[in-house]
Amino acid sequence: MRAVLTVIGRDKVGIVAGVSQTLAELKFNIVDMSQTIMQDNFTMMLMCELPATTIDFEQVRGRLNELGQQLGVQIRIQREEIFDTMYKI
Repeated sequence: MRAVLTVIGRDKVGIVAGVSQTLAELKFNIVDMSQTIMQDNFTMMLMCELPATTIDFEQVRGRLNELGQQLGVQIRIQREEIFDTMYKI
């Protein structure tokens, strides 16, 4: 399964490292990534492949929410098919 992950917040040291480390611990593979900094605002979007295990998606979401609080950013994750459906014209 694939998922789209977004990170938004004030730029500071450690955001990319924290997110990528957590994804590695969860055995996620980052297949594509885009990030930009506009003045002091940081944005990042990642396409991830989730492992074919019994990982509970809500537990993943909870862990990423905790990480977002630690880093002072907003982290959202959605299954790719839901993301695609929401943004089809």
